[in-house]
Amino acid sequence: MDESQQPLPPALDARQIAPRAQASLYPAPLAARFGGRSKRALGEAFGLANFGVNLTTLAPGASSSLRHAHSRQDEFVYVLEGHPTLITDAGETPLAPGMCAGFRAGRGDAHQLVNRSDAPVVYLEVGDEVVYPDDDLAMTTGADGRRRFTRKDGSAY
Repeated sequence: MDESQQPLPPALDARQIAPRAQASLYPAPLAARFGGRSKRALGEAFGLANFGVNLTTLAPGASSSLRHAHSRQDEFVYVLEGHPTLITDAGETPLAPGMCAGFRAGRGDAHQLVNRSDAPVVYLEVGDEVVYPDDDLAMTTGADGRRRFTRKDGSAY
């Protein structure tokens, strides 16, 4: 039985899903900027391939990602613990537990979360397929659910 035929669990405790081994899937020159970020790929545990679902923890001083906007899929963020700062094209917005933010695809509103506090931040993020206005980087998700990074002109990174 190959991996695609393995039975999937009906439910899991998100805290029992191991964080990704790499702090970032970005290409090497950019990945070094994301120490202090830990992602638990919740969707992958259920074989989800159409969108990403991550339980993300940011240590003090860490950021969620490069500033990015969504091209084809929306993104939703829900803060569980801590006080991150949401940075968008409109400026900065302090967030707290229970607050959420959403980003419609195709609007070009680049955003990221930054933890400027002295305590960890934990949030749930749902979405995928992004562009990075400040960096020569694009990400797509193939039919197989794998993320691929290229330069903006489509060439390999």
